[in-house]
Amino acid sequence: MLAHPRRLAAVLALGLALTGCSNELDAGVAGQQPKPAEQAQQGPKPGELAFAVVTHGQAGDAFWDVVKNGAEQAGKDYHVKVSYQSSGDPQTQSQLIDAAVNQKVNGLVVSMANPDALQASVRNAVSRGIPVITINSGQERSAAFGALTHVGQDERVAGRGAGAKLKEAGVGKLLCVVHEAGNIGLEQRCQGAAEGLGGSTENLQVDQNNIQAAQSTIQAKLQADPSINGVLALQPAVGVVAARAAAAAGSSAKVATFDLNADVIDQIEQGRLLFAVDQQQYLQGYLPVQFLYLYATNANSVGGGQPVLTGPGFVTKENAARVRELTARGTR
Repeated sequence: MLAHPRRLAAVLALGLALTGCSNELDAGVAGQQPKPAEQAQQGPKPGELAFAVVTHGQAGDAFWDVVKNGAEQAGKDYHVKVSYQSSGDPQTQSQLIDAAVNQKVNGLVVSMANPDALQASVRNAVSRGIPVITINSGQERSAAFGALTHVGQDERVAGRGAGAKLKEAGVGKLLCVVHEAGNIGLEQRCQGAAEGLGGSTENLQVDQNNIQAAQSTIQAKLQADPSINGVLALQPAVGVVAARAAAAAGSSAKVATFDLNADVIDQIEQGRLLFAVDQQQYLQGYLPVQFLYLYATNANSVGGGQPVLTGPGFVTKENAARVRELTARGTR
């Protein structure tokens, strides 16, 4: 029996309506453009991510230029926006962090040479849902401030290694040259060096912003106390002038430094510097951006509550030539 025309029309209309619903469902399953609410749940796409790196490095500092290179290369590799800013003044650094938070970045990388000065800004970032990774300095306070992890070297352990190598070279009385007042990481390096040396250690404060005055201060100290037979600088430029100061003072003190640049490599190859402690700072720029990317896109965390160590390693006359090649690329 044929259906009544009106009933047939109703059935056809219902079929068309169900077909339309099915097509909409199929489109969603096939991965076509999600609705705004669904898109918000998925989070930003990789190309939409923006991370800020705020360090305490001085402008033009060779060490921090390599950190910057690492961060920017990671941004290119993972197709995310990376902005790098720095200031040696803790208050200015704090303001830079606040500005990044107000810009609603998707992640923040911070070096904490002066944790107390940055505490409020870092905690504010965390409270507003911005993941933070600390680098280089401030490892002991990183977790307490709410950071995901810390990337760097354990400064006391690195100092201990440097002190032990100086002891092997015959150093019994060491001058540890501190170039930045109030930097807890530098103080830890000297503490570790004293432990590794097991001898007499004295700290000497100089100004990294007046490198010639730093050389004069070191030279005067060596001339005043000929019993000092070892000098440990804590940054490359100071390491180079420390070697010059020892030569000018007529001192036979063994001189070593933390961190690398081309001049340090020269001094090592020429035998004027005994070694350089290498914390591989390129990784301190690169890895946090990589970690933040994985956290944002795949909910990964790294470190298991422990810091991710990038050093220490030691550059000596034996491996200086290879490291020189990498330094020229801006990656060491």
